[in-house]
Amino acid sequence: MATTPATAFEALMNGVTSWDVPKGPIPSELLLIGEAAFPVMVNDKGQVLIAASSYGQGRLVVVSHEGYLLDAGLAPFLLNAVGWLCPSPGATVGVHPSLASLVNILQASGVEAQSQPELGDALGVYCISAYNDSMTPELIQFVKRGGGLLIGGQAWYWASQHGRDKVLSRFPGNQVTSVAGVYFTDTYGDRGRFKVSKKVPKIPLHIRCEEELRQDQQQLLEGISELDIQTGGIPSQLLVHGALAFPLGLDASLGCFLAAARYGQGRVVVAAHEGMLCAPKMGPFLLNAVRWLARGQTGKVGVNTKLKNLCALLSEHGLKCSLEPHLTGDLCVYCCVAYSDKEAKQLQEFVAEGGGLLIGGQAWWWASQNPGRSALAGFPGNIILNCFGLSILALTLHPGCFPVPTPETRSYHFRKALSEFQAVLNQGDRTLEKSWLAKVGVDGAAFLQIPAEGVPAYISLHRLLRKMLCLSGLPAVSPENPVAGDSCEAAVLCLATELAHSGTDCSQLVQGLGTWTCSSSLTPSEHPITVEICASNPGNKDSWVSTGLYLINGHNAEVSLSEAAASAGLKVQIGCHTDDLTMASKLSRAPVVTHQYCMDKPIRSVSCLWGGLLYIIVPKGSKLGPMSVTIKGAIPAPYYKLGKTSLEEWRSCIRESSAPWGELATDNIILTVPTANLRALEDPQPVLRLWDEMMQAIARLAAQPFPLHCPERIVADVQISAGWMHSGYPIMCHLESVQELISETGMRSRGLWGPIHELGHNQQQHGWEFPPHTTEATCNLWSVYVHETVLGIPRAQAHPALNPAKREKRITTHLGKGAPLHNWNVWTALETYLQCAKLLPAVKTSCSFSFCASPCVLPAAETCLNIMSVICQATYQNSALSSSSPNISSKCKMEAFLISLQEAFGWEPFTQLFAEYQTLSGIPNDKTSKMNLWVKKFSEKVQKNLAPFFEAWGWPVQKEVAGSLACLPQWQENPIQAYVHTKE
Repeated sequence: MATTPATAFEALMNGVTSWDVPKGPIPSELLLIGEAAFPVMVNDKGQVLIAASSYGQGRLVVVSHEGYLLDAGLAPFLLNAVGWLCPSPGATVGVHPSLASLVNILQASGVEAQSQPELGDALGVYCISAYNDSMTPELIQFVKRGGGLLIGGQAWYWASQHGRDKVLSRFPGNQVTSVAGVYFTDTYGDRGRFKVSKKVPKIPLHIRCEEELRQDQQQLLEGISELDIQTGGIPSQLLVHGALAFPLGLDASLGCFLAAARYGQGRVVVAAHEGMLCAPKMGPFLLNAVRWLARGQTGKVGVNTKLKNLCALLSEHGLKCSLEPHLTGDLCVYCCVAYSDKEAKQLQEFVAEGGGLLIGGQAWWWASQNPGRSALAGFPGNIILNCFGLSILALTLHPGCFPVPTPETRSYHFRKALSEFQAVLNQGDRTLEKSWLAKVGVDGAAFLQIPAEGVPAYISLHRLLRKMLCLSGLPAVSPENPVAGDSCEAAVLCLATELAHSGTDCSQLVQGLGTWTCSSSLTPSEHPITVEICASNPGNKDSWVSTGLYLINGHNAEVSLSEAAASAGLKVQIGCHTDDLTMASKLSRAPVVTHQYCMDKPIRSVSCLWGGLLYIIVPKGSKLGPMSVTIKGAIPAPYYKLGKTSLEEWRSCIRESSAPWGELATDNIILTVPTANLRALEDPQPVLRLWDEMMQAIARLAAQPFPLHCPERIVADVQISAGWMHSGYPIMCHLESVQELISETGMRSRGLWGPIHELGHNQQQHGWEFPPHTTEATCNLWSVYVHETVLGIPRAQAHPALNPAKREKRITTHLGKGAPLHNWNVWTALETYLQCAKLLPAVKTSCSFSFCASPCVLPAAETCLNIMSVICQATYQNSALSSSSPNISSKCKMEAFLISLQEAFGWEPFTQLFAEYQTLSGIPNDKTSKMNLWVKKFSEKVQKNLAPFFEAWGWPVQKEVAGSLACLPQWQENPIQAYVHTKE
């Protein structure tokens, strides 16, 4: 019985060239929400009037008026329908007496049909009107076991008698067809013209059905004025995308954390963190939710054993519930977490056939553990929930106490917003509310990540978006032409990016697009290019391996590798500008411009709307070794590897390449910068040798092996997500920083504080970091160390904040306030560490303290160091800096004093301690314990009691730690004593 919607549509429409429908019957519009449901007949207004679907092992064809089943003009289609519905050739077709004329129509076409008031075991297909509610359970099970159901009727008259707000849930036909995601609505179907499609028609984007859902919202939120979701966990955001799904809890930015949906005969409520399902302060909502899910039934509530507190909470309020390890058949409502999809099919059928599902969980942790995979496609909770029109995103929101959304606010719905957005694009004079506009791009991009293959409900929206964006075109966003983050242009950029990622051909969108990407007028190489890469990765994180190739925006490339490599977890990545700018207030490029593909088969087609450099992502622990990768459809990009690329090869490459980005690489660092900057670099070797020296110093201080297991990366971008630069893999910086990255003379003369600071961030370890105090402090140890040991630049010249006078002021100010720990951060915190680290004087032929107002009359820097101890000793004795040395300026005296304090123990204890921390187990998580562990370990390394030193800086040194260190010699040269004595 397995079939695709496309082949099913072909079978249903075989030989049908026109819709010869009777003129009299007024049909109802059909609503399609199920993943298996698809339109068959659509009028020129886009309304679905005939649809098909499947449920369990069986199939349904739903017709929007029973008169269509009784007219011989539709005999060709009816014959096809019965043939498609029949599970085996020659099986009997039963027809309910209310459709007596259909028996004659079918028999005249050679079908073995008979009038039958009830279902029989021998039937293959049953035909019935949508007004009979006496056989609902039997019909559902008949289809579920493999039978075919042909059903017709309209609901607008029933609605006039029973109420429009009851059609979805109580109209007899919907009791059956809804399990397969098809509903009769009370909306009249237009009879003007009926389209005959050659392929599966599109499903309407938005159908009005708010009235019944509005009542559901009111019932679920009754008696509640606020929703306090501060339960100790970080919730995800929810995507509400189904036609019968709706939000319940929203933050000020329309971020959804509670939502619900109708599906089939049942209902679903989703919380964006399981903690919400167990919090007593959420009790009133949870009671409302369980009662709404039960639909007035008095059956048992089953609570999964992972939600024991919820079971207790419900029992306290008199609800009959029990702990259950899994879903059982006797339950009315089932409550569970969203972290396993083992029972996905059972849960979906449970809801479709009338059950209530209360489920909670967040997806951001799963996403962090599964890089390169979409939570919409792979997170277990979404495998359960997507079909209900609800999904859990990897995006988070800040927990808080939120008022119950107003009717206006909770009317936001992705499909409704997208429908209005379409109208805005089509009619330039219309506007969309700013909050909706900002949300529709984000929600649309998320929706497009749901696997759409074979699902008409999703494919329809993809087709609609492609048409919408082709008509509107893409904005030529750039630093010179930025767009607002909450604008139509920004929403278009989000939607277009993810539409291309979904596999939709978006090549038309980039025609003539003037952006910071490669010119769309370029053509890729016709010949495959084979590159050799190393696919071993001994590091502890995934590694990017450059191919030296660039994919032109809007084009596809074909990547080929061996069968063995296809099962090794490799990925292909297009682009290196990985910062997500979705939340930026202004955009100089599209929010997301990179994309990854899993290489789980030997040949894969890859593309990215924005183009980009091509990489192979090698998972940590990979031992594949050298391997070949063949890529067809890309162009060579500038690439220089120290020790491998010749000067002649470099100059030829940079002269001929049309790719906008290129890379300079060593085994330890890779710099990604615009080709325009690289053209001015005649010979990359000197600057890369200097970079390798700096990387070796970074590794040495961090006690890391060198060469590095995985090279660090620095990528320049037109816009980044935070700061002037930020750490990570890769380190990101603005284009304005490119020149300092590739200028050897500039680095040697002016230093390179920012990039080394970010590389220092990448060395920080949880065990010896004390956030928030040291986050922006200990990373600067690497900046000081590299500047002094490699670049020969004293710390006072490396950064203005290390000017002697500023340092002196910071120390005295901090101690003058009583050394409060909350003020111990950034530069003040750095002082503490520098007072334990040795200055390594630059080897120069004159005094290194060139910032002095009047130069020192000293033969060499070493002489300065010799004199320091004299000055320092006088200071320790609480005496003023000697004025008897006329050849030393006051600024130089200050510098000598401050620098001399760094000579205590040298850098070696840091290196040794960083190495030891890499092997330590049982490191505490709380800040106080971690700080005390550092005090103890550092004291043991230098064999001095440093407890008084750290106490003076305001550290919370515990009595037992101080006592354990009392046996060590006191640090007589403790530099902080000078300040303490002065204060006293």
